[in-house]
Amino acid sequence: MGTRLLDTNIVSYLFKGHSLAAAYRPHLAGHTMAVCFMTEAELFEGALRARWGSRRWARLEALLSTFLYIPSSPDLSRGWAQVRTERQTQPIGAADAWIAAAALVHGCELVTHNPSDFQGIAGLTVISAAP
Repeated sequence: MGTRLLDTNIVSYLFKGHSLAAAYRPHLAGHTMAVCFMTEAELFEGALRARWGSRRWARLEALLSTFLYIPSSPDLSRGWAQVRTERQTQPIGAADAWIAAAALVHGCELVTHNPSDFQGIAGLTVISAAP
């Protein structure tokens, strides 16, 4: 089975043990799970804003270490520029564009609870359990 890139909300659900995590587990089972640098950055920002202690930080870092990590690269930067250019008439946030570009450049399916954030991106496969 292929690699599935997790949007920040999915990693957050898994970390918190949120009830929505159960809805996504079947979409993750048997696949390599990946996160990109932008998801990591968004999670770290949330942790800093919430003033997490060292134990929560350690738990988050332990969870992140279980995923394939996709760093920034020149190819990813070009992919980001392409996504942002394609979506000029339907703007996409910078963070979502990085996540979409990571999925496209690395040939991953994107798992998100916010599929509308990624509509209209050519070649992007989005998997969601959202109603």
